[in-house]
Amino acid sequence: MAGVDYLADERKTAEFDVEAMKVVWDGSRHIFEVSDRISKLVASDPVFRKDNRAMLPRKELFKNTLRKAAHAWKRINELQLSQEEALKFRFFVDEPAYTDLHWGMFVPAIKGQGTDEQQEKWLPLAYKMKIIGCYAQTELGHGSNVQGLETTATFDPKTDEFILHSPTLTSSKWWPGGLGKVSTHAVVYARLITDGEDHGVHGFIVQLRSLEDHKPLPGLTIGDIGTKFGNGGYNTMDNGVLRFNNVRIPRDQMLMRVSQVTREGKYKQSDVPRQLLYGTMVFVRQTIVRDASQALSRAVCIATRYSAVRRQFGSQNGGPETQVLDYRTQQSRLFPLLASAYAFRFVSQWLSWLYTDVTERSKVNDFSTLPEAHACTAGLKSLTTSVTADGIEECRKLCGGHGYLCSSGLPELFAAFVPACTYEGDNVVLLLQVARFLVKTVSQLGMKKQLVGTVAYMGKMEQLMQCRCNVQKAEDWLKPSQVIEAFEARAARMSVACAKNLTKFASPEEGFAELSADLVDAAVAHCQLIIVSKFLEKLQEDIPGKGVKQQLETLCSIYSLSLVHKHQGDFLATSYLTPKQASLANNQLRALLAKLRPNAIALVDAFNYTDHFLGSILGRYDGNVYPKLYDAAWEDPLNETVVPDGYHEYVRPVLKQQLHTARL
Repeated sequence: MAGVDYLADERKTAEFDVEAMKVVWDGSRHIFEVSDRISKLVASDPVFRKDNRAMLPRKELFKNTLRKAAHAWKRINELQLSQEEALKFRFFVDEPAYTDLHWGMFVPAIKGQGTDEQQEKWLPLAYKMKIIGCYAQTELGHGSNVQGLETTATFDPKTDEFILHSPTLTSSKWWPGGLGKVSTHAVVYARLITDGEDHGVHGFIVQLRSLEDHKPLPGLTIGDIGTKFGNGGYNTMDNGVLRFNNVRIPRDQMLMRVSQVTREGKYKQSDVPRQLLYGTMVFVRQTIVRDASQALSRAVCIATRYSAVRRQFGSQNGGPETQVLDYRTQQSRLFPLLASAYAFRFVSQWLSWLYTDVTERSKVNDFSTLPEAHACTAGLKSLTTSVTADGIEECRKLCGGHGYLCSSGLPELFAAFVPACTYEGDNVVLLLQVARFLVKTVSQLGMKKQLVGTVAYMGKMEQLMQCRCNVQKAEDWLKPSQVIEAFEARAARMSVACAKNLTKFASPEEGFAELSADLVDAAVAHCQLIIVSKFLEKLQEDIPGKGVKQQLETLCSIYSLSLVHKHQGDFLATSYLTPKQASLANNQLRALLAKLRPNAIALVDAFNYTDHFLGSILGRYDGNVYPKLYDAAWEDPLNETVVPDGYHEYVRPVLKQQLHTARL
């Protein structure tokens, strides 16, 4: 029986074709059709239920994840799903698991850093999951500073083997997902030592556990590092600890695409440039940007639907109260996050193109765009994950008290997403890498070097240093050329200011340490410019569907003007804007929020998320929130008995004043 749609009136006010917007969100009709079909397939399978995750003890939660991963693999094989479909299938199961690291890090590391022979040996096993791999880089004492890793791999020419060893407590591998209990193999990063010489950190394929009884191999100490933040969340993942006690592996298990050790123990570099290793990072980080757009859009979908259902205050003469979504304070916090989800989505689609472009070029030995692509993905990974983590938490607050319930789906979404701010590069460290790249670009401006990609705007530096905003009325802020100039001028001026200030220090390193906060701000300005410009480029495309382009234009303006408002200090301090122009931007933003309001529910419907994937009572498609919250409360294990365990030992004696006789 179809239920009542409590959001039907909201859906009627939409001014655009929602089905066409779903295709734009997914990037193509093909991707939309695959996502739609696979998400429904997962949602209809009872094995993948998620509503009890937050109540399960860790051991049960973990065992349940193993069951889901096995069932997913079985279904993927039974249905003979393509690689693309299988990826979507695992995504919609929506449970952090060892498979994420196997497919997302172990396999790409071998593809990116292994020789042809190594790929022929290891990839078929990995593709069939006859081995399960993880990525063991981070240690107890070092994460972002990969050069500081302490694990050693010393070559023994007598036996043609490497000896892996953890010389200190802090050299224990710590955090790799899948390592704790499941992985049979790992790509391990260690300091390569030949003939007493340290050649820095290299990757090695190491078997961890027996393929017969799953016990750790001799010389290895392995375990799980313990419960992590939040209920459910990332606790489905067996993040692990690993210590080596002089463990020997054959020489051919060093990943040798970029550098090799010969049978005699000589270290040599191949003619493949080291930047090729960036390729794997570019790949992994562009997938993280896509994941950020998904996670933020989920949180926004929940908060938007619930804000339309929830009514508070504003009742005249006993009439209905006001929908929370009608309050300007709610709109000014929520709609920029909705716009950000779309903005991140489009920049992730562009990054996927960029990765393909970089890969194609490297096949013909053209590595010219790699450094810029590396800096660009590092910055966008940092910016999008930070905004998303803060945005999920903001959405939880936008849902009032009920947002704090695990059944709202928001606490768990936050707990599962927030590690993305740290893994694959700490967000602040990544922004400092971007800043180094920007300062280097500024310093080369006079050298007639062709600027490519996302730094091309610096080629017109003289003009950007001089221009002034010529906005005279609020609507002027709707002109794309005006918006792009504002973001280019701000980014250029902040990078130039940093470069100038760095010259005042005795050494560049001292300058970098002292000015690091300013450098981070300059990197953020550059990354925001990329996102705004890619959103504007998207609007240049031919976008079919009634009213779809108009909605995207509104979202693009909300995204850029909310940034102008939030960072108006930058725009004013760089003398690009006057205070009056900043205030006109805010007036225009306010008008746009009102314009978006009738389309808000339809815009989150366009994400096309099943109720199963959203995992939120507050974000239900039909808006039937209160009866479901009430029913869910009675499912909690605490409600299995009317009188709680412990009443007779601890509560009754207090009530009866008999504490002296009770054995506490």
